[in-house]
Amino acid sequence: MNADAGSLAALRPWDAPEATSWNRLPMHAVPHPERLSLDGTWDFQLLAHPLAERGDEWRGIEVPGVWTMQGTEDRPHYTNVTIPFDARPPRAPEDNPTGVYRRTFTAGDWTGRRVVLHVGAAESVLLVRLNGQDVGFSKDSHLAAEFDVTGFVRPGAENEIELTVVKWSDATYIEDQDHWWHGGITRSVYLYDTAATYLGDLHAVADFDAEAGTGSLRLDVAVDGLEPLGDGWTVRARIAGLWEPEPAPVPFTGAVPGMPRPGAGYPEQPPASRIPDGLMDLLSLGAAGTSLTPEQSAVYCRMHNQAVPPRTGRVRLHGTNLPVAPWSAETPRRYPLIVELVDPAGETVEQTTVGVGFRRVEIRGRDLLVNGGRVWIQGVNRHDFDARTGRVLTPDRMRAELVLLKRFNVNAVRTSHYPNDPHFLDLCDEFGIYVVDEANIEAHAYAGTLCDDPRYLAAFTDRVSRMVRRDKNHPAVIMWSLGNESGYGANHDAAAGWVRNYDPTRPLHYEGAISADWHAGHAATDVVCPMYPVFDALRAYAAHPDADRPLILCEYAYSQGNSTGGLGAYWDLFESTPGLQGGFVWELYDHGLDPDGDGRFRYGGDFGEESHDGSVCINGVVFADGTPKPALHEARHIFSPVRVVSGAEEARRGHVRLRNRQTFRDLSGFRIRVQTETVEGPGTATPLPTPDVPAGEEGVLDLPTHVTAQLGDPATVALTLVVELAEATPWAEPGTEVARQQVPIDTAPRPFADARSAAGTPTLDAEGLLRHPVFDVPPTLSLWRAPTENDVSLRLDGRLIRTGLFRVTRTLVEREHDGSTATVVSRHTAAYGAVVEHRRRITAVTDTVFRFDEHVLLPEEFEEVPRVGITFATVPGFERVSWLGLGPHETYPDRKRSGLHGRWAADVDDLFVPYLVPQENGGRADVRELTLSDGSGRRLTVTTDRPSQMNVSHFQPADLEAAAHTWELKPRAETFVHVDIAHRGLGTGLLGPDTLPEFRMPSGEYRWSWQLDLTDAG
Repeated sequence: MNADAGSLAALRPWDAPEATSWNRLPMHAVPHPERLSLDGTWDFQLLAHPLAERGDEWRGIEVPGVWTMQGTEDRPHYTNVTIPFDARPPRAPEDNPTGVYRRTFTAGDWTGRRVVLHVGAAESVLLVRLNGQDVGFSKDSHLAAEFDVTGFVRPGAENEIELTVVKWSDATYIEDQDHWWHGGITRSVYLYDTAATYLGDLHAVADFDAEAGTGSLRLDVAVDGLEPLGDGWTVRARIAGLWEPEPAPVPFTGAVPGMPRPGAGYPEQPPASRIPDGLMDLLSLGAAGTSLTPEQSAVYCRMHNQAVPPRTGRVRLHGTNLPVAPWSAETPRRYPLIVELVDPAGETVEQTTVGVGFRRVEIRGRDLLVNGGRVWIQGVNRHDFDARTGRVLTPDRMRAELVLLKRFNVNAVRTSHYPNDPHFLDLCDEFGIYVVDEANIEAHAYAGTLCDDPRYLAAFTDRVSRMVRRDKNHPAVIMWSLGNESGYGANHDAAAGWVRNYDPTRPLHYEGAISADWHAGHAATDVVCPMYPVFDALRAYAAHPDADRPLILCEYAYSQGNSTGGLGAYWDLFESTPGLQGGFVWELYDHGLDPDGDGRFRYGGDFGEESHDGSVCINGVVFADGTPKPALHEARHIFSPVRVVSGAEEARRGHVRLRNRQTFRDLSGFRIRVQTETVEGPGTATPLPTPDVPAGEEGVLDLPTHVTAQLGDPATVALTLVVELAEATPWAEPGTEVARQQVPIDTAPRPFADARSAAGTPTLDAEGLLRHPVFDVPPTLSLWRAPTENDVSLRLDGRLIRTGLFRVTRTLVEREHDGSTATVVSRHTAAYGAVVEHRRRITAVTDTVFRFDEHVLLPEEFEEVPRVGITFATVPGFERVSWLGLGPHETYPDRKRSGLHGRWAADVDDLFVPYLVPQENGGRADVRELTLSDGSGRRLTVTTDRPSQMNVSHFQPADLEAAAHTWELKPRAETFVHVDIAHRGLGTGLLGPDTLPEFRMPSGEYRWSWQLDLTDAG
């Protein structure tokens, strides 16, 4: 673009951290639903750098949209911490992709009215021109920029708008979030008009006194564009049937920044002096609505070619003792607040409606309270993400996302690490989601410096204050966050001070303030909000006499790949330890990109990036296509509003004790069905009256006689309680299931057939392995699994086993036959010469039923192993699996609380879980019987003497290890089976606590028995 002396480009704002904006309007919270949308196809050029000359060729591009996902040569780039170019703050690199967007539009009949351009979000510097004139610029990739274009637009005529977006800037260093780097315009662009005198801002503080059971409202209204001596203006407000105070006159309070009134006029070509020498001193003004000094006012008037700046009047209205129902995540009741601006003639000039929710957020001691109740924070971290668009989301997509979260009992979201689309917050208000609203500040690569760099002071305070001003009226927002992973310094304290003055009704959150000392950082955070702590650290804080704030984990249960092990252990600790109140799982989505729509999701390095962080962005509890992972099913169970707290004996006596885990509601919002699970499958569901259990208390569900009788049947495995919604909600219809809870009745393995009546003879091959036509590979010892991404912590003699040190070489040592019994001893040599001794006794119960008694001795060199069990492969054709154990979804030893005991069946292909990076997957825990069939009558059945971990797949571990993406895998015709008597848990060792000791397998002896029935195997 040309950079003449009078253009914004000549200022190089991308290299000036002090310059956060020019001519951008202050952030406000007044809705303007009547809009002229500019979304759609724009003309587009991608330049090599911001000062490059434009070419003659233009192409079409969609707005909103990122150019990195629309076929340009600038592709997505993923890094977690590292800045993806060779420069240092605050400079941007010379090679700096710059998108120029251009289109025309026909303006409405806006004569005499104020016209505003709204650009929802642009990464990372936005420069605006309209009809060939510079309008202004803005930074902050995740908040809107608005500009008064009244003096630029031609009412009723065709206009040309040009938006230039510079990808890299000084702001990049504080937008260093763990996400893909994109460039473009990611939220909607539109124009709206107002009266010349208009509603400038609304601040509704809707409080609720839980003890009195009443609400109060403080409404602050700013009226802008008032002319001098403009007496007679009033503000009216009302909540129908609840509150309607007397109209309030609008007084003058002084000059504030803003664009000129309609009619003030501009010359056709603004002179270069429109960019004054003192610009940098004015750029940060207005973010918080401060008044100008006389000297600043004079400069401002020269900038805008007017004699007198517009004036503002402020009105405050009060309502007390209002008989309202409170807002919470459980009861998201809102009231439409109507605000009108009335001119001196009594005519309504403007009217707007804001939904308000009455609620009080406070901290008392070590408890975060909403409406006086201690709430569990059952949260997830959330990025704006879509596999096809990068991070451009439609309203329907946001609604579907929140429907999913509510149906999985998630009640909180941290907007990591920037403010989300305001429509998303509207939905959180409507559905009932607690929000930690986080400012767009992350200086991960320079966390120790930029937080104290005075050049970035304006940026820190600007981003935090604009977020607060935009989102202040959302009841869903219960905490303000100052950002993420940016160290802790004076810039944070400055931003915190502004928030505490402007909105003292919400606590502050900032992990950096306590990262070095959980008892420090009070100026910047009102909660202790660590990342990925070990369990002992949580216990130590809770027991410490100086612990004086609630502890809510801002990130925990890291979910990369097959992960999130130990989530139940976290919640055992939370629910039993005062001062611990939950947290936010990292994170919601796998960020695999699919720009071509072919289902081949990509991660770092797949777009040719030389520096990248690989699959670290693939760490959600939801797959990139929006499908829940097994980890989210685990969360749904743990977060259930209803929990069974009694066992089999009480159930056999006709009662089940329930705990209502909600904070505010009794159980009347749910209905409950019960059914028995047997060795053959589920019984018939019986609806029962919902017991009257108040919030936070326990009560008894009485079982009917016929159900109690079924619990005495030896074939009964468990009693299942299905919890459904009894009434419609914004996110689900009545009858929608929100939880399944079980009472295990009899899950112990059944005795084997009596081996003393053995009548067959086992047939062994030359290696001492059982031979049968159904086997492609006969049963043998297995100690290895395809590593999960958390298995980097597994070690052999101090060395990492990521490359598979437990894959062993088997050597037959001896074997002997004694009638129907064969004894085989083998030696399995692993890497570094470690030797595993394996003794097996095979007894032919019949010609087709065989019992195996296994004895494995793991040497001391093995600190632990991934699995101990047997594996075999069938010949092709065995495609159907039935098992008695936990199901229906994938479960592992430390992530199985959501598993349900019963008889389950599936096709082999359906057991596979498509983690983008191939790894151990598809396991089912606590299995005592497994049957494979081929559809033609051939069957084989495995039973064990104790609950075992099962895996059935068309892939061997080596296949999974060799592939970088799931879509590279080619299934084999054979069916591979693992039945493990011991299997390592999943943990979160890649970032956070490793697998807990009780879910690891150290060296030593392992003994178990299992039986193989080939009766129907042909």
